[in-house]
Amino acid sequence: MEPAQELQQDTQGTFVTNLMKLPRLKHYKWWLRIASYTSFVVAGQTVAILLGRLYYDQGGNSKWMATLVQSAGFPILLPLLFFFSPSLRSTASTPLNTSSTKLPPLSTLAFLYFAFGLMLTVDNLMYSYGLLYLPVSTYSLLCATQLAFNALFSFFFNSQKFTPLILNSLVLLTISASLLAVNTDSENMTGIPKGKYVIGFLCTLGASATYSLMLSLIQLSFQKVIKTETFSAVLDMQIYPSFVATCGCVVGLFASGEWKILRNEMENYGKGRVSYMMTLIWTAVTWQISSIGMMGLIFEVSSLFCNVISTLALPVVPILAVMFFHDKMDGVKVTALVLAVWGFLSYVYQHYLDDSKSNVNKTSNNEASGAGAVIE
Repeated sequence: MEPAQELQQDTQGTFVTNLMKLPRLKHYKWWLRIASYTSFVVAGQTVAILLGRLYYDQGGNSKWMATLVQSAGFPILLPLLFFFSPSLRSTASTPLNTSSTKLPPLSTLAFLYFAFGLMLTVDNLMYSYGLLYLPVSTYSLLCATQLAFNALFSFFFNSQKFTPLILNSLVLLTISASLLAVNTDSENMTGIPKGKYVIGFLCTLGASATYSLMLSLIQLSFQKVIKTETFSAVLDMQIYPSFVATCGCVVGLFASGEWKILRNEMENYGKGRVSYMMTLIWTAVTWQISSIGMMGLIFEVSSLFCNVISTLALPVVPILAVMFFHDKMDGVKVTALVLAVWGFLSYVYQHYLDDSKSNVNKTSNNEASGAGAVIE
């Protein structure tokens, strides 16, 4: 064999080897992003719930304020938007379903952001009414139904395939949340009319369905409309709907007249005025951290996986409540935590199997194409 031919084959062999390493590198980066988004959801949601409990325990009682802080923290994301948008949009980002980087019409994006913002406002408000008129146990149990709603919507809107591992995960996480809800000490509902109880029940159930529908529609929007694999797309989907939701909450706060009692609420807050402001501020910040993680999980995986992670965070709250609020930890809460972790690992293992199968297929294709190049 001539030296030139040997050099050509060595070069082609090196090229094939490097080509085979690319999917593995992307594989590790993908799992790193999933781990980051998951930590955002679990940590952000857990801290936000604990701060929300602190707000009510210390004398806060404005449902519109509780709704407002769930979306009002979006300005902290603006520096990230300015940082990522120019670099990512100017580079050749890879679309999901097309070879063109053409962005959707501005009117289409504006409609999506406005619609999701209104849905977010209504959803948060219904949750606030549910928590106001229902015992905590009933409220938490109804919130757990969002997994079932999301599974239904994902099947119709996102072509979600259900494997035994995914079904096992859904069942375990639902049981975990249900055990936790049944074990939670109910609030004293004396004096709450039956009509308001029914309103709270319907609002919580409607909020769970609306939340699940919104997650599925966001995933559908990423796939069919936005079609761009950039972090700025995730930020856009969080910032602009949050802005619309915040405006809606401000209108509701003034229209309801609750703004008149905020000063008195702050003055009579159990831990003082500074603590009152810091509680609201950090509640808003942590909800945004959680929301970014949720948008990222929808973007990278699916709305159902996002909901699974969100449900996973529910049993984490009692553990931290034992540390910070001196709540009682019993066997039911420990069992709920174990079931939640089991369900989470079951779902992650299914994605690991799918990812491994996909990598094997890609490697086989690369080897085949590389072998063809060497033969030529």
